[in-house]
Amino acid sequence: MFDSTKLLFDLQQVNAIAQDISGSLNPEAIARQVTDSLVVRFPCAFARIWLVEPDQASLRLVASSGLYTHTNGFFSRVPMGAYKVGKIAQNRMPFLSNQLADESWVKDRDWALANQIQGFAGYPLVAGDRVLGVLATFSHEAMAPEFLEVLQVLGMTVSVALDAALKVERAKPQNAPVPLSITLSDQLARVLTSTRLTLVGTERSLTPSVSYGVLRVAELMNQLTCHYCRLTYSAEGLSLEAIVAGAATHQAHWQRWRRSHLDDIMALATWLGGTFTIQPGNHNQVIQCLLTIPCPSCQLGPCILVQSQLPIVQSALSQLCRSAGLNSCGMDDPPCNSHEQTDVILITDQPEALNSGCPIVWICHSHSLPIPPHIQGTIDLATDAEQLKAIVTRICAGDTLEPPSAEFPQRLSDREQEVMSMLAQGLRDREIAQQLYISESTVKFHIKNSLTKLNGKNRYQAVYEAAQRRWI
Repeated sequence: MFDSTKLLFDLQQVNAIAQDISGSLNPEAIARQVTDSLVVRFPCAFARIWLVEPDQASLRLVASSGLYTHTNGFFSRVPMGAYKVGKIAQNRMPFLSNQLADESWVKDRDWALANQIQGFAGYPLVAGDRVLGVLATFSHEAMAPEFLEVLQVLGMTVSVALDAALKVERAKPQNAPVPLSITLSDQLARVLTSTRLTLVGTERSLTPSVSYGVLRVAELMNQLTCHYCRLTYSAEGLSLEAIVAGAATHQAHWQRWRRSHLDDIMALATWLGGTFTIQPGNHNQVIQCLLTIPCPSCQLGPCILVQSQLPIVQSALSQLCRSAGLNSCGMDDPPCNSHEQTDVILITDQPEALNSGCPIVWICHSHSLPIPPHIQGTIDLATDAEQLKAIVTRICAGDTLEPPSAEFPQRLSDREQEVMSMLAQGLRDREIAQQLYISESTVKFHIKNSLTKLNGKNRYQAVYEAAQRRWI
């Protein structure tokens, strides 16, 4: 929720800036007045404005106030689409980050750390369907995401003033556009035709499945006339927030969409280890939608390979790995494809996988079943994401986990299995001896060995344990 008192104060400061530039017809004078006022009236270390050149190929720095006042440095000209300033102009997408030193487009990371520059907020200056430039602010402390809304109000006023003043031809660009990889925000900006995307946080490299999931949700939001959309990166993961036309205004369309797509989106979000929620607002005039996906970079720890005998357990544990933010690889992906053998942790219930050479996390289907020796950890069907994450973290750190409480016993011999099977049928020792053509004392000997191997206190418990382990 917005802090209404602070928001009112900030809007009053914006109104004062608007009065300062009123009547000016000099684009650079308008830009300087705006950057000067931002430094004075807001907690900005410095502020800058770039204007788009006439050929729309680059932007030129025309005003800089605060910590830096020169306009002839490295960023005096920025190709359209290059770095974050060029992307804001190209995609017309506001952007806010509170980890400036970690941004890939920052030329000198040490400079940001030395000057304690933490926050960056940029906003496109747009008049009609034309981009005029970019307004950017830098701060020593973290900025609230809502500061973009304040810049939106200021940006509209500045755009009107600049649009009236921009009449002089600009110099040709010195550099060609820098080719950059297409990020998720680039793709979302193309998908969302009904609104402009707002980006908060430092973009990360995502897996194709995560990118597809977010784009799929954005496509469906766009079909419902999306009025607002914000992509947020955080330490925990990413989220896509959207506000779409509600059921009260598009009842039939909303119901058809809900029947056709809601279950698919819910399943997709769950498969990615996240959630998708919808909540009516303002008397059903709008619908608030939120997609959250934890740890989108999926770079925690080594590759996690799940191999279970049961398909439903295989699917459940793979989803649990994604929920824990672990780097889960598929059954058909060879671990050596992108990881060394020692960088793979195997979660399995298959005895034949125990000789793989990987650290093993054993899946316990039943506490009565044996646990193999020389494994690094155990989980069961009640293990949650945080517990699984803790186990993997300890294995990666080289910690020695507590040894399993159960031992992995020797299997029953063929004769012992025959004796236990006959006990299960209710036969007595003498009847078993007669059917197997052995002495009664030999029957008792096999039963005693079976009790030891099965850790049974009596014959009935031994028969139960043998049946649980599917040995009889």
